[in-house]
Amino acid sequence: MRALFIGGTGTISAAIVRRLAKDENWEVWLINRGTRTDAVPKGVRVIKADIHDEALVAEKIKDMTFDVVSDFIAFTPDAVERDYRLFKGRTSQYMFISSASAYMKPAASYIITEGTTLANPHWEYSRNKIACEEFLMEKLRTEAFPVTIVRPSHTYDERHVPLGVHGRNGSFQVIKRILDGKPVIIQGDGTSLWTVTWNEDFAVGYTGLMGNRHAIGEAFNITSDETLTWNQIYRTIADALGKELKPYHVSADFLSACGERFGYDFEGSLTGDKSVSVVFDNRKLKNIVPCMGTHVPFNKGVRIALDYVLSHPECQVEDPEFDAWCDNVIEVLEEAKEKMAMKAI
Repeated sequence: MRALFIGGTGTISAAIVRRLAKDENWEVWLINRGTRTDAVPKGVRVIKADIHDEALVAEKIKDMTFDVVSDFIAFTPDAVERDYRLFKGRTSQYMFISSASAYMKPAASYIITEGTTLANPHWEYSRNKIACEEFLMEKLRTEAFPVTIVRPSHTYDERHVPLGVHGRNGSFQVIKRILDGKPVIIQGDGTSLWTVTWNEDFAVGYTGLMGNRHAIGEAFNITSDETLTWNQIYRTIADALGKELKPYHVSADFLSACGERFGYDFEGSLTGDKSVSVVFDNRKLKNIVPCMGTHVPFNKGVRIALDYVLSHPECQVEDPEFDAWCDNVIEVLEEAKEKMAMKAI
């Protein structure tokens, strides 16, 4: 069978490509710009092109057909419209990576199934994913375009430590604050429920849907079965570092207001996603991919990630602006506490 991945070197897609590269039943192709050739496994074939250059891609695939096409870098409706034009009649299955953040926040129930309403007024990213889904499902209904929709939640790999509150440069500055014994901001009171998924576990579920007739026209959650509070997530990180966690809890609303002028979209990433308790129901996926499971729990996965980050200088990108912002937020709130204490005297 022949699979084509648009992207193929990111957190999610790289694990899937590595898994399929070991499977003799699959011929794996990538479309990407060729900037990360070191991340492409042996035997995987690369079509070097920018997917945004539709005419060039159409020329390069004009004599090709695929059993599965997967797009990992489609974030807006124009991207899936382009894919539809390129791959209509060229693939037996088009797999779209949506997002669990597309589910209504908060939903009527914290148990999230594929039937949970899609609506997110807090985050444009999520609304764009919903619009992509709507376009593809319309093409399924009217033209039998063979779409499968996948909704991951918070998937991570060895280069990324999952966090709730961080700056533009990723997680390292928060790791450094823990190592330096500084307080670390956690949204809310830290008791909301969350799910993080190791990328190789995700790949098991995803590849099980590839070429699977039961997946056509359907949407699937693919997440870990492990549910943690944010306090547990941060404490597990601190434990793996051998350091004491000094949590500083701040409401998501306050973080959104304080972060906006600095360019931090905490309304989207927190109010529209990570500050809302969710528990994902993966039974629909497991009905057709019974081998799906949590093989790398967070206490194991985070140690793999931290070992990698701390041994690879290129992953240790400091963020002094975010560090100062955290200090300022904490200072302002501590001053407010002192003022309120004085008023009570």
